[in-house]
Amino acid sequence: MGSFEIVFRSSVEKELKKIPKQDQIGILRRIQQLADDPRPDGCKKLSGQERYRIRQGDYRFLNEIEDQRLIVVIVRIGHRRDVYS
Repeated sequence: MGSFEIVFRSSVEKELKKIPKQDQIGILRRIQQLADDPRPDGCKKLSGQERYRIRQGDYRFLNEIEDQRLIVVIVRIGHRRDVYS
């Protein structure tokens, strides 16, 4: 399997800025790892959607995986109580 390209939706940058710096670092580190393994341990498919969620502490990020084009699109980042709404 080749390396996946990581793409962020424009709204994700704004969401990421609201998160404390220490948590941002952990989230970004976890996102970088998706280039080699887009479905790591702990990755869960959301029911009724073609999205996956990955947990990082109290935060979650949602992504879409385009296997044909080798792209992972980060669509949302937020606190676990807010990210699904």
